[in-house]
Amino acid sequence: MSPEPTKRGPLAGIRVLEIASMIFGPMAGQYLGDLGADVIKLEPPEGDLTRAIGPRRSSRMGSFFLSSNRSKRSIVVDLKSAGGQEVLRRLLRGTDILLHSLRTPAATKLGLDYETLSRNDPRLIYCHVTGYSDEGDYAGRPAYDDIGQAASGLAQLQSVIAGQPRFMPTIIADKVGGMHAVIGILAAVAHRERTGEGQDIQVPMFESLVAFNMLEHQWGYCFEPPLGPMGYQPVSTASRRPYKTRDGYLALLPYSDANWRQFFELAGEPHIMEDPRFATFAARQKHFREVWDEVERQAARKTNAEWLTLLSNADVPFSVVNNLEDLTEDPHLASVDFWHMAEHPSEGMLRFPASPVQMKGSPMQMTRMQPRLGEHTEEVLRECGYDEADIAQLTAERGACRPEEP
Repeated sequence: MSPEPTKRGPLAGIRVLEIASMIFGPMAGQYLGDLGADVIKLEPPEGDLTRAIGPRRSSRMGSFFLSSNRSKRSIVVDLKSAGGQEVLRRLLRGTDILLHSLRTPAATKLGLDYETLSRNDPRLIYCHVTGYSDEGDYAGRPAYDDIGQAASGLAQLQSVIAGQPRFMPTIIADKVGGMHAVIGILAAVAHRERTGEGQDIQVPMFESLVAFNMLEHQWGYCFEPPLGPMGYQPVSTASRRPYKTRDGYLALLPYSDANWRQFFELAGEPHIMEDPRFATFAARQKHFREVWDEVERQAARKTNAEWLTLLSNADVPFSVVNNLEDLTEDPHLASVDFWHMAEHPSEGMLRFPASPVQMKGSPMQMTRMQPRLGEHTEEVLRECGYDEADIAQLTAERGACRPEEP
């Protein structure tokens, strides 16, 4: 696969300046780059911290970085230097969207607060991704994924399985926050198209994950006064798990009345649907533990292969329980060309997932390979009006840095 786009993305012609590290901000920047935006990733001389995380074939190109920084250009600027601050000012002149994860005092010290920037460019879309809203009691606290999971109640929910709070084995707070940032930015782009006005966007990790978590778990607290406790019980129980078959595990979730009738027919016990606890949706919701116990009993009577043969031509929702490695060979993912391969100039052949958002007219796609640290510094400086002598002086003063050799 070539990294060059076959069609112009919907954000073509829009420039994003990303000043963010780890996953929250960079994931959002990657989505914007896949949508066709020109994303310039401004990095400090040591680079994004994720460059040092995960397997790698060369220095500062760890798998963590490669997975969240495609479709971008990298420029190395020391914002602590006078020369670096001038580079930043020039970059901002051509920027449509500023995406940053600096804490507010640090951003203000650099002149990167919205009030200052919007006076010069009222069309600027300004997105600050942070741990907690600047307007709240926790403003300024540092936060990473584990902190977000704990603060939002997500870690406590794992107690029903582990007997004590546990973190989910995925960086869900970063990823949920990154998606919310993209939603806000795209809405602001649409708003600017209609009105000509930019705007100030703040996406706090804590609030993002609480909103995400409360969709089902607010439960009785949807009402004031509450009509019941918090927590959606059918998913907040250790009984909710893949079912053990005679030789493995299987996920089964009959849902409608027709699903349940078909499932028990396939299991050879259609009479179970005559039990009042199983007969209707409302009854199954009320007696969900007994219902799941029965599914568990039925699942254990057959092998995975036997169940797959029965279920493949039925309309009952099911899935095998994949290992992560299984997904690289999954037949459905192969049939939709989900896994893409591309040759990186310094890192060799890389695998990456296609976007699950399938837009036929302007598809999301990788527009650039993941950049080496500072790979595009000189290119971007020339676009900002620096000549060769200026670039040489900036480099000598360490205000900006030339790319590392592969």
